[in-house]
Amino acid sequence: MTVDPRNALQTLWTAGDGADVIAEDAVFSVAWPVNELVGRDAIFESFITPIRNALADVHRRDLIFIGGDNIREQGGYWCAAVTHYVGNFTKPLFGLLPSDSLVFLRTGEFYHIENGQITEAKIIFDLPDVMHQAGCLPLPSLGTEITFPAPATQDGLCPQTEGGDASLNVVQRMLGALHVFDPVTKTSASQTGEDGTWADDMMWYGPAGIGSNYRWEGFSKDHRVPFLDAFPDRKGGNHYCRIGDANYAAVSGWPSMTMTFQGDYLGQPADGRALTLRVMDFYRVADNRIKENWVTLDYGDLFAQMGRDLIAEANALRN
Repeated sequence: MTVDPRNALQTLWTAGDGADVIAEDAVFSVAWPVNELVGRDAIFESFITPIRNALADVHRRDLIFIGGDNIREQGGYWCAAVTHYVGNFTKPLFGLLPSDSLVFLRTGEFYHIENGQITEAKIIFDLPDVMHQAGCLPLPSLGTEITFPAPATQDGLCPQTEGGDASLNVVQRMLGALHVFDPVTKTSASQTGEDGTWADDMMWYGPAGIGSNYRWEGFSKDHRVPFLDAFPDRKGGNHYCRIGDANYAAVSGWPSMTMTFQGDYLGQPADGRALTLRVMDFYRVADNRIKENWVTLDYGDLFAQMGRDLIAEANALRN
C-alpha cells in the first residue's frame, strides 16, 4: 500500500483478503443501508463480500484516483476516487433484487492512509442508479441518467503532478460563494460570468434522480433550483476532507448538509422535518475554471430519513 494504493485496491476486490490494505481496526462509513462498520472483519462481512457475491466476477473500473494532504482540521494523507464496481448482477445486493444483467455500481470513495494502510474510509455507492439500470428506479429523473464518464482529458488516474493547491483554491472560492443565493433567482455570486468559477461549457454528473446536465443553465434547471426550492435553508460545506492533485480536487462531508424539508422533492411531499445529506464532489479544473464535476450523494439515506425504503420500493416495482 505504500507504493501504489490504486493497484492495492484493484487487487483487494479481485482476490485480496485485505490484510495488507485495510488496517485491522479500520472504520468504514458506507452509504445506506450499510452505514458504519468497525474493523476489517466487519468491513468484509457487510460491505466487500456482499458486493463480491452479488456482482459476479466483479472488478473496479476507476475514472478518477487522486491523492493529497487533507487541508481540513483532521489532516493526514487521503486518496479519493470515482469508480464503478462492474459485474453481472446475479444475486441480491444489500436486499435489492438482481437483474441478471451487467451493472456499473458507481461509487465515490475517500480513504485516509496511515502507515501504508487504510485506517478510515467514507464510501457512497449509488444504489438508485443500479435500480435505474434494472428498470425499477422509484424516483423521477430531473436530468439525463447516464453512466459516469471518465474526464474529457483522460488524465484522472494518479496524475502526480504539480498544481493541486491551485485546483483546490478554485473549488474553495466557488464553495465559499455558493452558500449565499438570491431567493428569487437562485443565483450566487462568482459562479458564472467574467469572475465565475465554472466554465461556460461545464459538465455536471449527478446521482440517479438528479441525473447529469450541461452548462450552468442545465445544472440550475435540473438540480440547483429544485433542490433550493425543497431545502431553502440548507447549510453545506461541513467537510472532513478537501484535497487537490494536479488539475483535480475532491471534497466530502459526512454529512455535508443540514436542512429542513420545505418544498416537495422528487415526488416526495415536504413535511418540514430536519434532514442531513452525505456528499462527495470531484472536480476537474482547467484555465482556473471548473470544467467537470462528478457528484455522489447518499440519496438512499436521505429518503430513509423521509420514511422511505428505496430498496423495498424498487423490489416492489420488479414484482
